[in-house]
Amino acid sequence: MPEASFSNLVEAYYAALYRFALSLAKNPADASDLTQQTFFVWATKGQSLRDATKVKTWLFTTLYREFLRVRRRGGRITALEDLPPTEQDVPATDVDLVAKMDAQLVLEALQDVELVFREPLTLFYLQDLSYIEIAEILAVPIGTVMSRLSRGKAHLRVRLAEKAKGGNVINFPKPGIRA
Repeated sequence: MPEASFSNLVEAYYAALYRFALSLAKNPADASDLTQQTFFVWATKGQSLRDATKVKTWLFTTLYREFLRVRRRGGRITALEDLPPTEQDVPATDVDLVAKMDAQLVLEALQDVELVFREPLTLFYLQDLSYIEIAEILAVPIGTVMSRLSRGKAHLRVRLAEKAKGGNVINFPKPGIRA
């Protein structure tokens, strides 16, 4: 890949990849390492990508897999299926309360959501990826993505309710199917 094309790729996707990495790692240094590792993998293996329109998905998938590889060395990720039934279902909260939060508070609350739910929430709402793209990145069925988004929103509402102290009004868009 020519140097100019690589630079364009970094310029186009670095910020989005870093935000995703930060939501996974919860640490700026680790997020930076994950993002840089993703571009290193692209520099060494990116030429094998057959469909140039899949660059974004390839990069996010690579970052996610690198995160899992690093995480496996240090701990185990909890899957939804591994949670006890009491932790799988989250009690309903006052939706109007969520509408009064500011964006920073939402991002802080998102960091408190379990990783298994935070991943699809971040990819859907912050990276604007479709269910299909998220399913490819996370290597799970689309139904699992939809379920995790639904449960993740419920967990996020609970975290936001816990953090609620007033603030600006924001409205969360309902996920629509993006194909």
